Amino acid sequence: MRDHVLGLDHIVVAVSELSASAARLQALGFTVSPRGLHSDYLGTGNHTIMFEDDYLELLGVLTATEFNAPTRSFLADGAGLERLAMRTDDAAAGLAGLKRDGFADSTGPFEFRRPVELDGGRMGEAGFRIFQWPLEPAPAGVRLFACQHLTRDTVWLPSLTAHRNGARALKRIEIVAADPRAEAELCGKLLNLPVGATAGVHTVAMRPRGADLVFVDETDFATRWGRQAGEPLPRCGIVLAIADIEAAAPFAEWTGPNALLCAGVDGALIGWEASARRE
Repeated sequence: MRDHVLGLDHIVVAVSELSASAARLQALGFTVSPRGLHSDYLGTGNHTIMFEDDYLELLGVLTATEFNAPTRSFLADGAGLERLAMRTDDAAAGLAGLKRDGFADSTGPFEFRRPVELDGGRMGEAGFRIFQWPLEPAPAGVRLFACQHLTRDTVWLPSLTAHRNGARALKRIEIVAADPRAEAELCGKLLNLPVGATAGVHTVAMRPRGADLVFVDETDFATRWGRQAGEPLPRCGIVLAIADIEAAAPFAEWTGPNALLCAGVDGALIGWEASARRE
């Protein structure tokens, strides 16, 4: 792993209809945060689905700015997994390490804050410091950045981490790629992690913490999720760890191979899998 990079912190799913996507996730048994508004410079808003030590972020563009031009370009082809956010304990040092290792076009660190509604109705502030890997090349078109949490207690609110469907953590992110091996190797190079391969499935395993990144082609992805070959598919599948599979059963729309409980949302498939969170 790169210096000062600690594994996957969260994933960013970009959507065109932010409120509708948030309502869809609520209907699937997730606790969704109130809408967060980023700075005028960023021009974006979000909702988060918080788990014990990671989360899913829904991101929408509210006002076109120079900073969110890549997101707008991404959304021109539809919603989906736009970015992988790694965790860093020192954004400045992490960026310096990237540049030292030859990624001269990496950018940052950027610091931004947004207001948040705290438990009990009080208002607070969430603060972040980030750096970004170069925009290109991006594995399977998914950009990488790293996030340092400056105000963890205002992000992981107890009221947001309990879900009716029992989801506890991101377990693995399955990403559709035309050439899974090449895209996994690119991701491994960017993160300085090895790539494992089994029967056409290429995995960048997070160590010591965080969800694994799995690259598969469209045919394998359809098979893994119990979909018919040739039917329209999103760009990724998000598999969540759950202690009691019965909690998710009322929200599942179909059951895939290996008893994976599945549902569809804008830009992604959601899967619940019975397992403890890997430490």
